[in-house]
Amino acid sequence: MKDGIHPQYFQTVIKCACGNEIETGSTKKEIRVEICSKCHPFYTGKQKLVDSAGRIERFRRKYAKFQKPEAKE
Repeated sequence: MKDGIHPQYFQTVIKCACGNEIETGSTKKEIRVEICSKCHPFYTGKQKLVDSAGRIERFRRKYAKFQKPEAKE
């Protein structure tokens, strides 16, 4: 390798919000993540509850003016 052109490489620990720590090598001294393989729903098989009702209602209010009027009987 040429001297002076490569970034410095560190032994670091990736810290997840769930408390899991993974040792690895990186050009960053510290890495923090919100989701890792220990707590991600794809790997755990458990689904976390997400407050999507607020987003759906916001979407409906935003695009309500573009909906066709409902037929009255």
